[in-house]
Amino acid sequence: MILRNNTILITGGSSGIGLALAKKLIHQNNTVIICGRSEKKLERVKTAYPDIITYSCDLSRQQDCESLAHKVASIYPRCNIIINNAALVHNTSFMDDPNMIDKAITEINTNLIAPITLSKLFLPILAQNNKATIINITTGLVYAPKASYPIYNATKAGLHSFTQTLRLQLKNTPINVIEVLFPLVDTPWHKGAKLPSFAIQPNQAVSEMIQAIEKGKTEVKVGKVKLFYLISRLFPSFAIKKINANN
Repeated sequence: MILRNNTILITGGSSGIGLALAKKLIHQNNTVIICGRSEKKLERVKTAYPDIITYSCDLSRQQDCESLAHKVASIYPRCNIIINNAALVHNTSFMDDPNMIDKAITEINTNLIAPITLSKLFLPILAQNNKATIINITTGLVYAPKASYPIYNATKAGLHSFTQTLRLQLKNTPINVIEVLFPLVDTPWHKGAKLPSFAIQPNQAVSEMIQAIEKGKTEVKVGKVKLFYLISRLFPSFAIKKINANN
C-alpha cells in the first residue's frame, strides 16, 4: 500500500505523533484531515500548514464521533484511510486518586471506545473507496504494562485485541486493518517529563511506520518494540520489571 493520493483522517492530529504524521502525509499528495480537542492547537496547525483540514471534537463523547463521521462522509466522501491515533493517559495511583473513576471513564472512552466507534461508523465510507484502510495506533505496553498507567495499558491492550479481531472479520473484504505499535516517543504527550535516552523522535517513528505499511505489513512494531515483544514472550516477568525500572 502506497500512502500517496489518499484522503486520510487522523485523530489526535494536533500534536505529537498525529501531527508528525499529518505533516509527512500532506507532502505526499494526500488530503489530510485531523481532529483534536484543543482549538488553539488546531489553529496553530492550520496557520503553519493551511492545506491540513482541521476539526475540533472530543472523541470521549459518542455524539462528537458521530458528528465527525457525518462531516467527513458529507464533505470528503473519498476518505479511504482512518488513523485512530488519539489517546490520553493519567499517570496516577489507582488506590490514592480520588478522581480515579472519572479519569478511567475518560481514558477508556477516548483510547478504546472511540476507535471502536469510528471504525464502525467509517466502514460504509471506507468500503466505497479504493485502498480502504483502518490504522489503529497502540504501544509496546500491550506486551507488559507500566505500573503508573493503570488504565492506559488496559485500553491499548484492548485496542490491540480488537484490531486483531477486526482484521480477521474483514479479511474477505477490501478493507485493510493495520496496527502500529510505538515505543517511547519524545512528544508533548509526556508533559515535559524527562525521558530515557532510548526515546525516539516523532519523525523517526512516523518514517518507520510509513515504510513498513508501504511494504505491506499489517502489524508494525516500531523501533525497540520488536525486541521488547520477543523479551515479553520469552521472559515476561523480566519485561515487566524492565518497563517499570524507572517508576
